[in-house]
Amino acid sequence: MTTPLCKYFGECGGCSAQHIDYSLQVGNKKKAVATATKFDDVKVFSGSDYHYRNRMDAVFHPKGLGFRRKGTWDKVIDIEECKISNNRINKLFSEVRKFFTTVDSFDPIKQSGTFRYAVVRTSSGGDSISFVLNSDSPRVAQAVDLIKTFAETTTAHNILVAYVRAKTDESLSSDFFVVKGGDTLKERYLGHTFSYSAQGFFQNNHEMAEKMHSYVCGLLEKYETKDSLLLDLYGGVGTFGINNSDLFKKVLIVESVQSCIDSANANMKANGVRNGEAMVLDARYLKKLNLSGPIFVITDPPRSGMHPKTVEELNRIRPNIIIYISCNVGQLARDLPKFSGYEVASAAMFDLFPQTPHLEAVVELVRL
Repeated sequence: MTTPLCKYFGECGGCSAQHIDYSLQVGNKKKAVATATKFDDVKVFSGSDYHYRNRMDAVFHPKGLGFRRKGTWDKVIDIEECKISNNRINKLFSEVRKFFTTVDSFDPIKQSGTFRYAVVRTSSGGDSISFVLNSDSPRVAQAVDLIKTFAETTTAHNILVAYVRAKTDESLSSDFFVVKGGDTLKERYLGHTFSYSAQGFFQNNHEMAEKMHSYVCGLLEKYETKDSLLLDLYGGVGTFGINNSDLFKKVLIVESVQSCIDSANANMKANGVRNGEAMVLDARYLKKLNLSGPIFVITDPPRSGMHPKTVEELNRIRPNIIIYISCNVGQLARDLPKFSGYEVASAAMFDLFPQTPHLEAVVELVRL
């Protein structure tokens, strides 16, 4: 046991493990990966246990900004500072709190009110605040005017307004506009620069994400790959495909979200990748590509895991190596046995989410 750093611990629904010594947290996560993979020699990678997050989604309440109260979905606890967020996020939180002292906040029970979330993101290439508003509110125009005034005073580089319907609880939206700056952020992994949308997905722990990228590169460097295809499934803005493009004859990035593919294409151009292709395709329809030849796969699915049709097609084309990256060890344990004719060659745990039970696992599957 240890003393939590955050004064809101136990009330806030965010962190749940600050009372556990960090070395024990890491050990427990290693055991979880070992259980899921049935592989005992799990490599462990960890870093800063506080002040690591580069994105936080804060919830508006009538007198400020905070997070969901533990065990509830409709109550918010006011938060002055988040100990797992980096210093820049807390600075921007403070600016929002000082300006929006009285807020027409969204009531999830009545499904009325205007201000829902302030999504704050930071990167090496700037930062952003996205104000997520209830598009069904009759007071949206007044809220936008208020945000425009805030944009004139804040130190944030980019200010966006995003809309979601009252019955939709989302903090990201394709329905948005820019009030100040732009809608993209930039980050660097392994010497490559990646642009991504402030309204899209990107890893929330830069230090650990870069360690994970370096590790995956090391796994692939062991093999003869120069005449092979790298298939980057659930590829997002192309980070894994681009970081490993020099090892392969061709890289194919597959992602179901058009805006991510747009970013992936821009990122390939910016990083001088000439052997890459990015396409919009739901991974469940992988068989439409009719792939053949020597293939290596990196798959980084959402928490729900891989669609059965995706696994079925991978079993048909039989890649030399499948590197499965998972943020849900429970789903990972269910998915791994579905790969016919493969065995686990290595497994690693990356603690991208200290003070919580969440983690990232990287599993190397080798064809028998």
